[in-house]
Amino acid sequence: MESNDVTDPNQATAVEATAVTAPAVTATAPAPAVLVLEDGRMFRGTSYGATGTALGEAVFATGMTGYQETITDPSYARQLVVQTAPHIGNTGVNKDDAESRRIWVAGYVVRDAARRPSNWRSERSLDEELVEQGIVGIQGVDTRAITRHLREHKTMRAGIFSGAAARATDRELVDTVLASAPMEGSRLAEEVSVGTAYTVEPKDFGWKGEPRFSIAAIDLGIKRMTPIRFAERGVRVHVLPATATIEEINAVNPDGVFMSNGPGDPATADTQVKLLRSVLDAKIPYFGICFGNQILGRALGFGTYKLRYGHRGINQPVLDRRTGKVEITSQNHGFAVDAPLKGATQAPEERYGRVEVSHVSLNDDVVEGLACLDIPAFSVQYHPEAAAGPHDAAYLFDRFITLMADASSKTETDAKTATDSKTEDKK
Repeated sequence: MESNDVTDPNQATAVEATAVTAPAVTATAPAPAVLVLEDGRMFRGTSYGATGTALGEAVFATGMTGYQETITDPSYARQLVVQTAPHIGNTGVNKDDAESRRIWVAGYVVRDAARRPSNWRSERSLDEELVEQGIVGIQGVDTRAITRHLREHKTMRAGIFSGAAARATDRELVDTVLASAPMEGSRLAEEVSVGTAYTVEPKDFGWKGEPRFSIAAIDLGIKRMTPIRFAERGVRVHVLPATATIEEINAVNPDGVFMSNGPGDPATADTQVKLLRSVLDAKIPYFGICFGNQILGRALGFGTYKLRYGHRGINQPVLDRRTGKVEITSQNHGFAVDAPLKGATQAPEERYGRVEVSHVSLNDDVVEGLACLDIPAFSVQYHPEAAAGPHDAAYLFDRFITLMADASSKTETDAKTATDSKTEDKK
């Protein structure tokens, strides 16, 4: 079993740049294209989607299905996604399966692009959608060889060059890639987050009666289905921007706080770490997924590090240590929390008490979840909303509801005790 170990932290830089797409044109026939990795490895094929230049971090995703949900997942911002499944685009795309307002991948790499979609839900081809949104892709390359290369040498900066851009010399192409920003040190959550707060109501998704609870969900790159999964369970969701303050959270009077998945290096998320500490200090129940797991880790005082090639796909096995059950999960992360794997430990930020690693990856023992034992907070490193992916982790939404119910019950009990105590004092 291969290790998904740490890259050299001394190589990290705090440079920000945008993974750009050159002006796109609709090609009448596929143009020559090339995928260039920062170590000089090249893979030649033909254009897919828009033509031009796309720069970002090359990563591979192992899902056999769900390509539309993948490319519209904001966690893939500034990444060139290599699909390990060989045949992509056969079911087309539609407006219902998009997980956000746009495609977020910086570029797209496939082996065998469907010549035409065939599905009753299809509204247009994937190629047409990529062209419409200016996403540069490449097809006809050996995605298995690319994946093996990234597994052996780590994820790295890369570029897709097609049409006129592909006619540059090999040296010029590599230099362009080397001039782009690495993922380490990149702060991206604010770039993909919603600009204006909005609310998702339970009644709009089949819930009858009044909402059971209300939460503040911090959008660090939230997927569309996440608030829907809460709403289906009777939870009103106030989605707030990544720049939200504790005052803005308190203004919606939530029963709990949720932090979503999102892109970038968690080491840059000082604003969100500070916000979460205010939430934890106030004993407001907290649930985080993916980036939200890394934010909890940092808030508790643990560090984070970059994985060698990350976990991306809808078939990642995870062990829930509390139940002993194995979950097949949907994941998309290149960073992880550096926390002790064995038993409960005192959080480095001692005021938060004890914490334990609740979930671990069965591929490489990477931390996949944290559970606080003395404050109402927990998180997982994967995506339980199942869009796309299996439903094994759906129970986590119910676990958060139970956490909020317990906190509410405790608050009521404490208030009653205080009232009774005052009554006795008067006697």
